[in-house]
Amino acid sequence: MAFDPAEEIERFHAAINALDFPAIEAYFAEDATYVSNGVGDLTGRAEIMAAFRRYFDDYPNQTAENSLVETLTPLSGRSVWSVRATHSKSGKPLIREGEETITFNAEGRVTRVEVTDYQEF
Repeated sequence: MAFDPAEEIERFHAAINALDFPAIEAYFAEDATYVSNGVGDLTGRAEIMAAFRRYFDDYPNQTAENSLVETLTPLSGRSVWSVRATHSKSGKPLIREGEETITFNAEGRVTRVEVTDYQEF
């Protein structure tokens, strides 16, 4: 079966929504990059996972939905999403909407994630 970036993004997001950190970590290539207002500009799986863990310590009740997931190239795709959460310490609500482009390598590992928020949060 041919690799489908859109289907893989759906599975990747399902792991994130489930807070399945071993599965999330397995998605990232060792030298992956992640660019986002939420977690910053990160390089390497270890740095990305540390930032994910900090983010989900702050927002453990996050719910995210995709309104669109599409294949862009044989190894990349784009999702349009919305996120709702409450900060675990301050109680402040978080509402984010945006899109991300995810690039995979030939083994199906994430090599780059570029997140664009539609508004500041």
